[in-house]
Amino acid sequence: MSDVQPAIRLTGVSKQFPGGYTALEGVDITVAPGRFVSLVGPSGCGKSTALSLIAGLDTPTAGTVKVRDRLVNGVADGVGFLFQRDALLPWKNVFDNVAFPLVLRKRPAKEIAERVNEWIARVNLRGFENHFPSALSGGMRKRVALAQTLVYEPQIILMDEPFSALDVQTRDLMEDELLQLWQGSGMTIVFVTHDLEEAIALSDEVVVMTAGPARVKARYDVTLPRPRVIEQVRLDPRFTELYRAMWNDLRDEVLESYARATSAP
Repeated sequence: MSDVQPAIRLTGVSKQFPGGYTALEGVDITVAPGRFVSLVGPSGCGKSTALSLIAGLDTPTAGTVKVRDRLVNGVADGVGFLFQRDALLPWKNVFDNVAFPLVLRKRPAKEIAERVNEWIARVNLRGFENHFPSALSGGMRKRVALAQTLVYEPQIILMDEPFSALDVQTRDLMEDELLQLWQGSGMTIVFVTHDLEEAIALSDEVVVMTAGPARVKARYDVTLPRPRVIEQVRLDPRFTELYRAMWNDLRDEVLESYARATSAP
């Protein structure tokens, strides 16, 4: 048995909201350091709630959430969160938005300038340092948000459907950029998506969740070779095999979620 300490561990986690709605029930998930793990499931099943618990933005009703073997009882240190909608400040330009997390951490001005310029270059936005978010495309805004999240070097990144609002071509480009930035970094990523193809293309492991209240229905190791190019990996016969197996598990949950939604008063 491996002695490597998990980056994230959810044990018997349930979350019930006021009014009696249960989002998660008895969830056990362990994520090893440096792994890219995706959570997939029907819309509204509780995937985003799981991220909020890991980040310390909310607390479980039952069970425990640990990050690097420490119980999460507040905003977890060293954890970055990339939301579906970016949190860029509209009155700050690209440079200042990327710098903002370092400014909050009171890093020296020279260090801030060096790291911000490095990350702006890494996400291919050199020359746009003085542009404001309103002047950027959706894909460019996502690049800024990604640099803003990674500039302070969190060891764990939580991503809640970060590319779902982008067109297909831009999303493929962003997925490739994310893989390039993550590869070899040692960062652990937990990625929420409802898109099975996206989950398989990006991940080391995919966790299939049931219709709410969410439980873990199945886990799949994705053994496709790395490094990966999104357009190419989807042509691998093993990709199709994984998709079919996962969809067999997910299909009933999607139908159950849809039936509930259409029968609700």
